[in-house]
Amino acid sequence: MADALEQLKERLTETQDLGKIARLLSWDQQVMMPRAGGQHRAEQFGALVKVAFDKFTDPAIGKLLDELQPLEESLDPDSDDAALIRLTRRDYEKAVKVPSSLRAEMARASSEATPVWVKARAENDFASFLPVLQRNVELKLQYVDLVADGADERYDVLLDDYEPQAKTAEVRAVFAELKPPLVGLIAELRDREVDDSFLHQNFSEEGQRVLGHEVVDLFGHRPDSWRIDPTEHPFASGQGRNDVRITTHYHADNLHSLFSTMHEYGHGLYSHQQPEHLERLPTGGPCSLGIHESQSRLWENLVGRSLPFWQFFYPRLQETFPEQFGDVPLDAFLPAINRSKPGLIRIDADEVTYGMHVMLRFEIEQDIVEGRIELKDLPQIWNQKMWDYLGVEVPDDTHGVLQDVHWSGGMIGYFSTYLLGTVMSVQIWQAVQRDVPDLEEQVGRGEFAALREWLGSHIHELGRKYTPQQVLERATGSTLQAQPYLDYLRLKYADA
Repeated sequence: MADALEQLKERLTETQDLGKIARLLSWDQQVMMPRAGGQHRAEQFGALVKVAFDKFTDPAIGKLLDELQPLEESLDPDSDDAALIRLTRRDYEKAVKVPSSLRAEMARASSEATPVWVKARAENDFASFLPVLQRNVELKLQYVDLVADGADERYDVLLDDYEPQAKTAEVRAVFAELKPPLVGLIAELRDREVDDSFLHQNFSEEGQRVLGHEVVDLFGHRPDSWRIDPTEHPFASGQGRNDVRITTHYHADNLHSLFSTMHEYGHGLYSHQQPEHLERLPTGGPCSLGIHESQSRLWENLVGRSLPFWQFFYPRLQETFPEQFGDVPLDAFLPAINRSKPGLIRIDADEVTYGMHVMLRFEIEQDIVEGRIELKDLPQIWNQKMWDYLGVEVPDDTHGVLQDVHWSGGMIGYFSTYLLGTVMSVQIWQAVQRDVPDLEEQVGRGEFAALREWLGSHIHELGRKYTPQQVLERATGSTLQAQPYLDYLRLKYADA
């Protein structure tokens, strides 16, 4: 039986390595690849995904899992080997329902659609994006049809890909609890006067780049294992603990890049601190995108928009951009970067309005999967929801339905994890504060080792051994709770 376990591990390390190569191809396409190479990359990506999928769904893996069931039952459920068998069985039983040809076609379609989206977004041309979007959705629905047997809702299949074992109804319930207080707080803060004019000036890309790199250095990393690059839509990609790649986007007229860099740092740190002894096994990766997002939102908001952090770092911002901030006191800067004002762009949204951007997308995706809307009508549907939820008029599709990369990549089912992770981030921060009583004082001194170590030992080093809610409960003492997040926002914005 021990031999069967070693055979399983050997097979799984191959599929894991192939998956990391696929992520590397995706990173290269968005960061380095010449624009004309899109078709080549689509074919390469499709071929690689098919090989990896064929290896993982090989009947030999199913036989090994059957053979290992007695061993699994005899092991401590918290042991590495028991978790590996349990997790692999769950992934395998879902994967074998889908032919590798469909997996490959989904990969090709997403790779082909991404450069089309980039061009359509730049040219405000939804019509040019619609055909590739229709193809992505068509393939996703084929996938859902194959896997949905036994699911409570069709959307559960897609949500489970990103937030394992989460149910659409459960997410809707959490969002229903959040929506009324958020709508009320948005209305309350809408007309609050906060001068943020100094945040909308010309900022050199070089100055932004220097500050972004300084922040990552300050938060903590090993320079020989990280890199930062510019891209159209910021993201993080981890090919291993020692190959962490984060990206940002530089805007000439604002400093959003600084906060997107903090955000992606949180994702990168999660990859950097995953369990080394499980690195080439499925149990060695992140347990969900919601937990992943909790890390990025924690660094971006709980650290990066806090008074202690800027008490330490504001002099560097003033030194880098003296004309813009030399005469702006910290007590004016901090309310400005935390100003709550409904806007068009999700990734630039403040902490209060952010949730409504996510709920909008979550609702639209469910309507797409259930066939309640036509894809050609997405711009109008999007614009109406933006008005209904945020009171914002969308001037064009570039700032509306085309703003996110996800649908071009076939990532339907992803968006809710952004808000789930945001809610989790507050619970996690409060748990760190309990265990590290002088946390804010450390942040005010530019010291982040204790925070990194706590996140590593309580979350990152658990890998995928447990479900997302089990990880959250082990780290904080409770599963997902909306109230701490609402209390945090109410307190933060009471005098903002």
